[in-house]
Amino acid sequence: MARFWVCVAGAGVFLAFLVLHSRFCGSPVLRNFTFAVSWRTEKSLYRLDVDWPKHPEYFTGTTFCVAVDSLNGLVYIGQRGDNIPKILVFTEDGYFLRAWNYTVDTPHGIFAASTLYEQSIWITDVGSGFFGHTVKKYSSFGDLVQVLGTPGKKGTGLNPLQFDNPAELYVEDTGDIYIVDGDGGLNNRLIKLSQDFMILWLHGENGTGPAKFNIPHSVTLDSAGRVWVADRGNKRIQVFDKDTGEWLGAWNNCFTEEGPSSVRFTPDGKYLIVAQLNLSRLSFVAAPPVGSIGECSVISTIQLADQVLPHLLEVDRKTGAVYVAEIGAKQVQKYVPLNSYVPAFGS
Repeated sequence: MARFWVCVAGAGVFLAFLVLHSRFCGSPVLRNFTFAVSWRTEKSLYRLDVDWPKHPEYFTGTTFCVAVDSLNGLVYIGQRGDNIPKILVFTEDGYFLRAWNYTVDTPHGIFAASTLYEQSIWITDVGSGFFGHTVKKYSSFGDLVQVLGTPGKKGTGLNPLQFDNPAELYVEDTGDIYIVDGDGGLNNRLIKLSQDFMILWLHGENGTGPAKFNIPHSVTLDSAGRVWVADRGNKRIQVFDKDTGEWLGAWNNCFTEEGPSSVRFTPDGKYLIVAQLNLSRLSFVAAPPVGSIGECSVISTIQLADQVLPHLLEVDRKTGAVYVAEIGAKQVQKYVPLNSYVPAFGS
């Protein structure tokens, strides 16, 4: 199986390098297409780490999500399939550590919320079985700590809180939690919870207007206290004030072909990385200054091969490395920055 990566040497000029990777030879999925990564704009920001992970044979299912514990140098991957471990744990260098499958039905999103005092892994579960339609907190070894929602039962309620296909979450260093609930289910809402799981504010209507959603799929924060939501069905990104929930604006102009699937900031806050699932594309968008949302401006892109399907991504807040969960290719890949980044906010 051959893998390509392409790096721009100047505007409109590129060099292609062929890298043989024997680890793909046994994959019936990957044998069906050529793996290509191309830098299509003038500014190259990242390169593919072709040696990550060291043990890709542990990818035995469909990889839907990835989380990075930057403090401890660990990478958590959620995969789906029958009779397989649902959560895989690797080091940032690519070595496999362990796997666990306790009380996880069908993982969709995953987030590592580690501090000096606690290592926590949060998972959104969209399964139809006993553990589905929940947001769950685990220890780094898979011990279940907290369950939000009614296991195995979808709903729209707020007291008690219920979910229907919760897509993703982001946990602030303060412990506050931001959840996008509604990957094609009953709900289309953004919820902010306090660290003791009280609802602080929410936006919960289906629609196309401001603060309304159609499949809110990913959520992240920036250092200016703004919440960014991938409003996938509406082909836009919406922005809110993290303290009040006030709608601040939206980006509509960059996603006319397909809505965003995942959103994360680089550690220096200069770029918002956006994944588009069916286009198999990663875009690096210039982050707006404080006090302005402005227009979306793509600085660089990584174009993957057809049917790679990048679903959700995560960024290491210390190193700037980007990990992409690809449901078509059934793997997670790592991209490393060409230039060093300053430490992330809150790291």
